[in-house]
Amino acid sequence: MRVVSIPMRVRFRGVDVREAALLRGPKGWAELSPFVEYGPQETSRWLAAAVEAGWRGWPPPVRDEVACNATVPAVGPERVPEVLARFDGCTTAKIKVAERGQTLADDVERVAAVRDAMGPGAAVRVDANGGWSVDQALDAITALAPFGLEYVEQPCADVEGLRAVRLGLARARADVRVAADESIRKAEDPLRVAREEAADVVVVKVAPLGGVARALEVVDACGLPAVVSSALDTSVGIRAGVALAAALPELPHACGLGTVGLLAGDVTRDPLVPVGGDVPVRPVEVDEALLDDHEAPAERVRWWRERLRAAHAHL
Repeated sequence: MRVVSIPMRVRFRGVDVREAALLRGPKGWAELSPFVEYGPQETSRWLAAAVEAGWRGWPPPVRDEVACNATVPAVGPERVPEVLARFDGCTTAKIKVAERGQTLADDVERVAAVRDAMGPGAAVRVDANGGWSVDQALDAITALAPFGLEYVEQPCADVEGLRAVRLGLARARADVRVAADESIRKAEDPLRVAREEAADVVVVKVAPLGGVARALEVVDACGLPAVVSSALDTSVGIRAGVALAAALPELPHACGLGTVGLLAGDVTRDPLVPVGGDVPVRPVEVDEALLDDHEAPAERVRWWRERLRAAHAHL
């Protein structure tokens, strides 16, 4: 196991420095990078995904490349062009909204700046990470809808809230779909969203669901269009997301697999980033010198070793 600590180019989800443990198995390198606040049981699902990547491998791909969206953190509108420039050729953007300490006016300015920069033909989606109440969500979506939203991701924290927002939008005849993220990846019952008709789209992440094989089962059981997303991974973690997106029978939307561009470093000399809007399905060659360059302090390595042991007890 090697533990790396890589600074972020832009603060995202409250993270300024991204830590990740890389595990080397017979199938190659795998990533274990749950956010530091996650406990052993939740972390164990990320460990299961790493074991799959490093020891079992993934199902064969049905496509050679995966369309990718740009990811715009909660920055001021003046920084939007700088952020978008890191996502070569992407014609879809996911924009963070409902950031703590910011207002709806901040969100409107950010979304407007993205629409201005990308033009009328781009697909624009927003992600609230469960930060709104139902009433706040309906007000915010009404304010943002004129910019042409592909969908709004996780407007409320729970399934009941998602369903209420979806019904409210239908009553208002607002043509905005609802996507579920946290209600899939952090739920004990990830199929509840589909069963209760609380979303139109499911956002799936490999690590929180326990691996590519499990994520494929969830998407199939939900029966809804899927978007594969990442969790601020290095290229090693992104490769697992690409494996899932490449194995899905249908992939109607661009995926959130371009977030390596938000890191001020990587563990490979050839980062897995969008080229002409697509992420290629290819191996990632980890560079030992970069592992050394980004090596975490000894006390953090010890912390990650203990974390791995605690998570392993839940497998």
